[in-house]
Amino acid sequence: MKNVTDSFVSFGHWPSAGSFGFNTDILATNPINLSVVLGVLIFFGKGVLSDLLDNRKQRILNTIRNSEELREGAIEQLQKAQARLRKVEMEADQFRVNGYSEIEREKLNLINSTYKILEQLENYKNETIQFEQQRAINQVRQRVFQQALQGALGTLNSCLNNELHLRTISANIGIFGAIKEII
Repeated sequence: MKNVTDSFVSFGHWPSAGSFGFNTDILATNPINLSVVLGVLIFFGKGVLSDLLDNRKQRILNTIRNSEELREGAIEQLQKAQARLRKVEMEADQFRVNGYSEIEREKLNLINSTYKILEQLENYKNETIQFEQQRAINQVRQRVFQQALQGALGTLNSCLNNELHLRTISANIGIFGAIKEII
């Protein structure tokens, strides 16, 4: 400690010789040199350091601002995407519901039209059967009538004379005319 105070005291007494040299006493010279260097650095480096720190602070603030803007943009895009997703999901649900109801409606229409076609086919079948039955009945009637007529003519020819024969033919012609008008 004495050396430190001696160095301050000896600071006032400069040697009168004009020589320049190095003081090798580390304890006497180092704190003074350090305090002078630190003082100069603080005095001159304060502005540069504060400018560097201000620039760094501005870059950090700009980066934060940019990241906040990007974050807000990303949040906005996310919200838009979520809104579009909800809209698409609602449309998909509606298409699904409409599709199912449309399928059910088409299924019912197909079943109804199939029943109508089957009913029409059944009616056509019944009409065809009735027509064929009526035709068969008419053919049977004609044959029976022809056979009866031939049998009657055979009986008449064998039993009748010419006068009776002519009267019977006239009567039969009248009957045929009446039947023809009825048919």
